[in-house]
Amino acid sequence: MDETEFWELMDSTREAAEGDAEDQADLLVEKLTQFDPDAVLDFARHFEARYNRAYLWDLWGAAAVLLDGASDDVYDYFRCWLIGQGREVFEGAVHDPDSLAELLDDFDDEVDGDGEDLGYAADEAYEQLTGTEIPDLGLPPQPPEPVGAPFDLEDEAVLAERFPALWDRFRE
Repeated sequence: MDETEFWELMDSTREAAEGDAEDQADLLVEKLTQFDPDAVLDFARHFEARYNRAYLWDLWGAAAVLLDGASDDVYDYFRCWLIGQGREVFEGAVHDPDSLAELLDDFDDEVDGDGEDLGYAADEAYEQLTGTEIPDLGLPPQPPEPVGAPFDLEDEAVLAERFPALWDRFRE
């Protein structure tokens, strides 16, 4: 599975699930089990590489604005959800987290932003296909700290200054 196929799979399952991350994860497992185990591993590598790439202080700050705070776990699930939103939203957010104000049509912090199940879709599909756990993907580990300059994720004045478009649209 190449990068284009990865993103097509994310888009088709998100659209079929009408944006519901849990339903999208179920559909993703269903689709992935139609591939061979090597393709599922390729999918898992694409997902994990993007998940690690999104480990950024600025993106964590954007998640804190959208979700009215973001603990470690909440941010982990947000990154999975962000991947599930497709290439345009993901790439835009990684390059300029404040651009999420324009990239997201709607955002409801009660139902959006939590893609925990998406993070396990490849593992579940691989186990269904092989009866074994997914092996090590051979990717470099996530950095020990997010990339970029750290800042106080709980300081609303800092968040409003760093992410003015997000703050204006989702917090005021």
